[in-house]
Amino acid sequence: MRIDILTVLPELIEGTLNHSILRRAQDKGLVEICLHNLRDYSTNKHRRVDDYPFGGEAGMVMQIEPIDRAISALTADRHYNEIIYTSPDGEKFDQPMANTLSLSENLIILCGHYKGIDYRIREHLITKEISIGDYVLTGGELAAAVMCDTIVRLIPGAIGDEQSALSDSFQDRLLAPPVYTRPAEYKGWKVPDILLSGHQRKISEWQQEQALNRTRILRPDLLDE
Repeated sequence: MRIDILTVLPELIEGTLNHSILRRAQDKGLVEICLHNLRDYSTNKHRRVDDYPFGGEAGMVMQIEPIDRAISALTADRHYNEIIYTSPDGEKFDQPMANTLSLSENLIILCGHYKGIDYRIREHLITKEISIGDYVLTGGELAAAVMCDTIVRLIPGAIGDEQSALSDSFQDRLLAPPVYTRPAEYKGWKVPDILLSGHQRKISEWQQEQALNRTRILRPDLLDE
């Protein structure tokens, strides 16, 4: 998989992409993540990529030309499954969406910034708009990092135990059950006896029951869906 990220602040996301699972997945050749500074595609001598909005609203708007030049340069070399724009009014990012995107060969993620981007970009160049939550960030870089982390860890070989990813919260629309490790007792706080029994079928049944109960209490909306 290849993920190209278009941003005006590559340094804001660079560190995140070069640690932990994302770094190991790149070292293994499972994914290639490329950062592109949109200022490199500006024809302005000051490398500006924003301007005042028509209509007199407050704030600045990302211009269409640098973004079009960047996307055109990338799509000239390869086909992209999706050209994604990080937007607070996009489709809500969730685990099923991450599962689908993890099967892609190539993705572009455009990080929004300022007041937003020239709407013609969204009309003619973007294929998918994604939001990571009902709040506004200074820019889309953090959202892009969240999406990359969630998507890449699903690629076979990215994490040591692939079954671990399959048992994560939300994979089956349920929250994960409680987990414990040694010591079995600490300050009088004990690990549930069932987990020490060695009876795998009963342990699985207990885990499923706990997952259902936790979801019912903490996120009943998932069960409604």
